[in-house]
Amino acid sequence: MAKKELTRCPWPADDPRMVEYHDTIWGTPEHDDRKLYAKLVLDGAQAGLSWKTILHRSEGYRKAFDNWNVEKIARYGRKDVERLLSDEGIIRNRAKVASAINNAQAWLKVMESGKGSFNDLLWKYVDHRTIVNHWKDPRKVPASTPISDALSKELKKAGFSFVGTTIVYAYMQAIGMVDDH
Repeated sequence: MAKKELTRCPWPADDPRMVEYHDTIWGTPEHDDRKLYAKLVLDGAQAGLSWKTILHRSEGYRKAFDNWNVEKIARYGRKDVERLLSDEGIIRNRAKVASAINNAQAWLKVMESGKGSFNDLLWKYVDHRTIVNHWKDPRKVPASTPISDALSKELKKAGFSFVGTTIVYAYMQAIGMVDDH
């Protein structure tokens, strides 16, 4: 009996790492705060670049950003910024590096606000359940939605950067808030 081939979105193409990411991580509901922070940084780093570029550097990011230790990243200073800007394992863009640090600081403020976890802040926008879409044509998948608009607005108000509505929608897809398979 032949093994059934998995139906796959077109964007992973034939890159083995992209295929593995698509099939095992992308769109899987994520609730771990550290992983949610890591994905936010990586999606922000993608701005203006391909996901393939970022995915192939994701291990470099993990190492450069102290295994995604948000508390430590929030305290990064000038020397850390310079270290990151010379690290060939990540995208060496000053605004994106600054955003990762800024977002760690904003993240901690959210966590310390007493209003729940970052996971709670995100998932309340979808009633803590994945929105499952049934797109017949991948060209119909939107770049943003009213939900990503509202979440983007709340994140910006909380002090986050690189969280425009298009980045936020991609983030929502990646962490399983939206299933656009």
